[in-house]
Amino acid sequence: MKEWKEVKETYAEKTWCYGCSNFGILAAAKRALNELSKENKIELKNVVTVVGIGCHAKIYDYLDLNGYYSLHGRVIPAMIGIKIANPELIPIGFAGDGDTFAEGMNHFVHACKRNFNINLFVHNNQVFGLTTGQITPTTEKGFKGPTTPFGSIEEPINPIKIALSAGATFIARGYAMNIEHLSFLIKEAIFHKGFSFVDIIQPCITYHNSRSFVEKRIYDLQKAEHNTKSFEEAMKKANEWNYSLDENAKIPIGIFYKIEKPCFEDFFSQKPLWSMKRRFDKKILEEF
Repeated sequence: MKEWKEVKETYAEKTWCYGCSNFGILAAAKRALNELSKENKIELKNVVTVVGIGCHAKIYDYLDLNGYYSLHGRVIPAMIGIKIANPELIPIGFAGDGDTFAEGMNHFVHACKRNFNINLFVHNNQVFGLTTGQITPTTEKGFKGPTTPFGSIEEPINPIKIALSAGATFIARGYAMNIEHLSFLIKEAIFHKGFSFVDIIQPCITYHNSRSFVEKRIYDLQKAEHNTKSFEEAMKKANEWNYSLDENAKIPIGIFYKIEKPCFEDFFSQKPLWSMKRRFDKKILEEF
């Protein structure tokens, strides 16, 4: 197996739009992983990136790491399978808001409830960017797009509140253009034992450019001395922004909630036998 000393970017041509905020997530992820490696908190050879379908998924092509390209909405079950098959691996999933909260909502809720030791980073631009601007579950009411030319009549969901209600043990929100802060959140999420969810505000400059709205209203929960162990306080902070474009909105970023509790894998009486068995011989691998 390849030994990684640091995470580098691959030779793949980057095909995100010029100025796309996904570049911020790429930079933050690379920085966080390299820092965790230098601090001897993880081994990069054990990291497995998992992506869904959408603009976010191109990060798979740009990070020189082990990875798995899953189906639309299926990032979480792919990570669960990887973790159960080999508990030493560290699955980090990158998914879109449509990917996670439309097709993948059932997986999201159950992952929160079961507290799998996996990490989910959602590129939340409140729109289906790859397919040119349709609404997702987090799109604000009134949004005009290809499928809602007269404005969306739906209220957006609040993923932070859903994660809290479903039982996730690490819940945070970041902003893609604040690379230093986002890198801190990614590090904290990966180092946390349990289901870690970071909702990343990632404005789509082509179909949902909310950068100036967000930047005028964000504030850091940790600088505000928020109590991350209090469910009630976390829910109160989650209620401050309902993913609308309300002029009076306050948008908290940082760690909302962080507690320790047993992971799903802890209930196995012993390490799964299939994770210790060499399932492929050299000849099969060479043919593959």
